This record gives sequence, structure tokens and C-alpha cells, in this order.
Amino acid sequence: MSSTIGSRAFQNARLQKKNRKQADGLLPKAVEAYRAGRHADAQAICGQVLSLVPDHFDALHLLGASALDSGRLDLAEQALTSAIAVEPRNAEALANLGLVLFSLKRYEEARAVQERAIALKPNFATALTSLGNTLMNMQLFAQAIEMHDRAIALKPDFADAYCNRGMAQLLLLRNQEARQSFDRALALAPRHMQATFGKGLVSVNLRHLEQALVAFNAALAMKPGTAAIVAQRGRLYVQMGRFDEAEADFDAALATDPALEAALLGKAHVCVLTERIAPAMLACKRVLEQNPASEVALIWLGTCLAKQGDTAGAIQHFDRALEIKPDFEDAILKKIFALDFYPGADVAVHQAVRREWWERIGAHIPQRQLAAIDRDPERRITVGYVSSDFRSHSAALTFLPVLRHHDHAAFKVICYSCSPLVDSVTEQCKAAADGWVDAAQLSDDELADRIQADQVDVLVDLSGHSAGNRLTVFARKPAPIQVTAWGNATGTGLPTMDYFFADPVTVPLAVRPLFAEHVYDLPALITTDPLPDAQPTPLPMLRNGYVTFGVFNRVDKISDEVLTVWSALMQALPEARIVIKNGALEDPFLRDGLIARFAAFGIGEGRVTCLGASMRHEHIAAFADVDISLDPFPQNGGVSTWESLQAGVPVVAKLGNSAASRAGGAIVKAIGLDDWVAEDDEGYVTIALKHAGQPAALAQLRAELPARVAGSAAGNVVTYTRKVEEGYRQFWRRYCAAGS
Repeated sequence: MSSTIGSRAFQNARLQKKNRKQADGLLPKAVEAYRAGRHADAQAICGQVLSLVPDHFDALHLLGASALDSGRLDLAEQALTSAIAVEPRNAEALANLGLVLFSLKRYEEARAVQERAIALKPNFATALTSLGNTLMNMQLFAQAIEMHDRAIALKPDFADAYCNRGMAQLLLLRNQEARQSFDRALALAPRHMQATFGKGLVSVNLRHLEQALVAFNAALAMKPGTAAIVAQRGRLYVQMGRFDEAEADFDAALATDPALEAALLGKAHVCVLTERIAPAMLACKRVLEQNPASEVALIWLGTCLAKQGDTAGAIQHFDRALEIKPDFEDAILKKIFALDFYPGADVAVHQAVRREWWERIGAHIPQRQLAAIDRDPERRITVGYVSSDFRSHSAALTFLPVLRHHDHAAFKVICYSCSPLVDSVTEQCKAAADGWVDAAQLSDDELADRIQADQVDVLVDLSGHSAGNRLTVFARKPAPIQVTAWGNATGTGLPTMDYFFADPVTVPLAVRPLFAEHVYDLPALITTDPLPDAQPTPLPMLRNGYVTFGVFNRVDKISDEVLTVWSALMQALPEARIVIKNGALEDPFLRDGLIARFAAFGIGEGRVTCLGASMRHEHIAAFADVDISLDPFPQNGGVSTWESLQAGVPVVAKLGNSAASRAGGAIVKAIGLDDWVAEDDEGYVTIALKHAGQPAALAQLRAELPARVAGSAAGNVVTYTRKVEEGYRQFWRRYCAAGS
């Protein structure tokens, strides 16, 4: 028996030796195929080797490396895990397994494996920079940079390590250092695609959009069709206002990689901006299915809900995003904006969330040291206006009249335009200014430098927390006096903002201590130019035999609370009609959703007319078919309220418990129509019913309203501008007196 066993062992040993020899003969062919990029061949040959010698370390290792390079991550993990079981102290195999786990986004596991590799081989530069990338994805940026620095110290010509360090520095917003790292990588490897891409990302952070585009195009020339870069270029096109090109890039990236998060989020963004809510929601949901913690998907999905009037749902999404990323500025800005539409929020809530922006964002920005200044209280004052809306935008209608009527002998006016979009309104703004700065591609520090170089005395924010704002510049305090006004006039919460233009109705005295700024009263929160070529129109009720109400406001201002009131009004007047006009109603999803909401409140589809976008003269002409305008709440109308009054159509308004919910009533009161402003829902309906039942008086008021508006201090833009200038002079005198 012993002799038989010995014979079998001898035969097995001979077979194993034969298999090993055959396997070793095959392996060079696998290596050759791998080096030639023929991964299918390399993996097939490795399979043959392993069928002969299942624990062949080199074949397992090569199979894992090839599978990693070809994106077969499950196979790579299996092969490399088996290789390490054979040789537990092989640093290269551990490092490659770390790359696989990194690609699978299992960062904790990747870190542990990479640290084992480095412990076995402390001078392993490739493993060090790979560990740096893992730490970066774990938000451990300082530790990541340390790993890249160690790799560079071991291998000073290691271009990948410089590039990887630049990516970590980029995420810390250390833009100049990141640029230097990318430049060093490119000096060592001029066609380093990732470093070229990284330089583009630095340019995006610095708002140097044209430079970013050049860099992204150069990276794509090196490796055409790279989905991640195509998607990033799409995001850049969004910032440049080139929406068609942006969407084409997102679609191209998704054709290559249907699950690419950056492309899906970009698609959602551009769809929201172009009022296509259904595809935006679909893109967000696809992201959240694969990454429930995507804070960006949450804010865009929240924005979609807000567009449909679901403000509470929107705020829940913004809060969830802030739980994930507490310093996520976009989430805070969207929450601030949404709360202005939320019935449960008052002045205290609104100002608290604005202070939250300061605590999370603004307080971490260093303030500027101001140079010595001529404190002559009566000298010519330099006023700088900062906005992204020096273009065809409703905000421009509120500040263009002031720009146009400034006393240039007493005030030097400089506009800092922060949008790449220009049109005929841009030219009007430019013509009204003494100085014009295209600031769209200036970083915050560059813009602050320019403001200081221009020796601006009074710097005016025209955006508040709305899209395109540059409040991070105002946080730097580059001017001695800073004011927020008009564009989104609800207060900023910034301690660096000195004054806030408002009026006694919008911001009553009792709540002013809640604001970060000192409130300065104008005749009204905002004004607008008289309507061009406006002619009185007859009262539609006289020919129709029924009253037509009008709402020429954003669809998302139509809250359930205001719909409840409007439905009560419409039910009291069974023949009445209502016209809703807003560009968002071009989207069938939003239009059908709005009609369904009216139907749910008992207002049939036949009584609701939805009108979409039009040229401004057509927009104004549409008031000829409206008897009475209805101000929405809690977010009131602004420019739309002025336009209605100037067209001769009075507005029913209600005073709420926040600046956003009192602005409409403040405008109506400013021209003396106090009896059109209610204190509660019942009063709102009563006012509308009363005037709807007095067609003769309504027709007379319609004829008189344009002149009444033009004769008021709030509606006469010359008078209004003088009041603004009185404010600037008063602020300046106080400043001079305080420093004397």
C-alpha cells in the first residue's frame, strides 16, 4: 500500500511540474497581449494558465490588472484577492486591489489595502498617490495632499502625483496652488490629459470661463469623447448661458455612460433653466437611485417641486442636502428663496436662514483692509452696482430707472456686470453708467480688487440671495458702505451689508431689529419705468358681461393658500374667468399641473386661461383683457404689480407677515389705493367682490390709474431716484462723521 501511495504522489508531482512548465511558457504571451492592450486575449491566456496552475500568482495578478484596465471590476477583485491569498506580502498586488476597490467606491476598504501595500514597501510612490486619491474621496483633503507630497518626494518627475495633488488642492479651493501642481505635471508630461482637465477646473472656480473651455477642449483632443470631461464642458456651457450646447454635451456623455452622475445632474440643471420639469425630475431620480446621498440631485429635485408649488417638499429636500453637506451654498440659497414662498415662514424665519448663510459661508471669508479715503462729506460719491441682471430680466426693470436718472455731477456710477449674457437692455444700462466692468469672468477676489481700485464709496448689491448673486464679494467688504436693493429686496443677513432699501409697509418698524442691515425707507421697495406707448383700454367687463381676473406672476407663487382664496372668490362669481400668464406655462407638464390644481379647488378648466411667454409689448397688451389683477401670496408680485397698475388694472393685495408677503400691498398703498389692500383672506375676497360689482367705478379708476401712478413719489422715477440719492448722501455723511 505504501508503495502505491508513493507512486501516485510521484506522478502528481510530475504532472504539476509539467503544468507549471506549460503555464510558465504561456505567461509571456499573456504579458505581451496585456502590453499591447489586447485585454481579451490576455485574460483568456491567463485563464489557460490558471486551469493548469490555479494558484499561479503571476497569472492571477496579471488577470486582475488586465480586468481592472478593461473595467471588469468584479473579475479584477476576484483575481487580485486570490493573488494576495497566494502572496500576502506582495505590495504591487495589494496596490492594484486598492485601485479596484477605489473604482468600486469602497473607499474604506481601498484605504486599508493601500496602507498595507505602503507598510510593506514604504517607498512605493504609485501606491502613495493612489492612497492620496482615496483619502480625497473620503473628504480627508489634508491627508490626501500629504500622500501626494510623499510620492513626489520619492519621485520628483512623477506627473500623476502632481496632477492628483492638484485635484485635492482644487477641492480645498486652493486654486493657485492647484494650478501650479497641474502646470508642473504638464511640464513633465505635456499631453497629460487629467492635468489639462484640472487646469480647466481651476479656471471654472476662478470664473475664467473662456480659459476653462480652451482647457476642456484640449483635454478632449487628447482623449476624444471622455464622458466625464464632456459632461464638465456641458456644465461650463450652462454657466456661459449656452444651453443648447450644454444639453448636447450632457446627452453625448450619457450616450457613452448612461449612469454618469455629472451628466445626469447637468441634464437636470439645464432642463430646470429651460422650464422642462418632467425630464429634470427623471434625471434627478436616476441619480438618487444610484446615489441616495447626492446633495446636488436633492436640490434640483427640490427646485422641481418648488416650480410646481410644493414649497414644503422643496424645503425638505434642501434641508436633506444640507445634512449631507452643511456648507453647500446652493442648498442654502435655494432654501432662502423657497422660504419666501412658504406660508409658514415670517420675518424671523427668513432672517434666520439668511444668517445661516453668513455663518456657513460668509463668516469664513476674510474681509478686506480698506485704503485711506477722502472723507469729504459733500464730494462726488462713487457708487458701484453689482448684478448679473443687466439684461432682459425683471430685476433690470427695477434698477434701470435709477441708473438712467442719476445726477452724474454728484454721483459717479460704475456697473459691475456679472453675467455673460448681453442684449439691448445691457446696452441701455451701459449707456447710463459712467463706468462699465465686465465682471462675469472675474473671481471674487479679482472683482473685490477691481472695486477697491475703482475707489467705490457705496457698493450696491442688486441680487440679494437670488441666482447670479455675488454676496461672497460683499462678504469681503471691498467698499466702506454696502447696500442691498431692488433685485431681491428682502435683506441679506450679512453683517458686512450696512443698509437695506425698503419702505415702511414692506418692513414695519417692529421687525427691523431682526435685519442685519439698517433699513432705509424709499417711497416704495421698487419702482419701474412708465410703460412705453401705453394707451388706456376699455374695461373688459363691460363687453364680456363678467369679470376677468389676472395673475401675471410666476407659477410657483400660486400657493395652495392663495388658491383657496381665489376659489372662494370664483365660486362667489360663477361667471368670472381668470387669466394666468407666465413663461413657465410653455411647459405642458407645469401647465396641466396648474389647471389640475385649480380643478381640485373647484375651478373648472374652462374658466382658466393659461398664457405663456411673449414679447414685452404683447405681455403689456394682455392687460387689456383683465379687469382686476390678483396679487399672489405669500410671495407677492413686484414688477408685475407695477405693470398692472400702469396699465390701468388695479390689484387686490393682502399684507402678510414677511417682506416677501407685504411687497405687493406696499406698492398698491404707495399710489393711494389703500382700500385695495386686505389684512386677511376674508378681506381679500371682500375687496375683490366689492369692486367687481362696481363696473362704472372700476372703469373710471382704470382711466385714472396711469396718471395716478406717474404722479406718485413711488411711481415717478425721477422723484424716486432723488430719494435714492438722498440715502447715499446720508450714508456717506454718517461714514465721514464716524471717521473724523
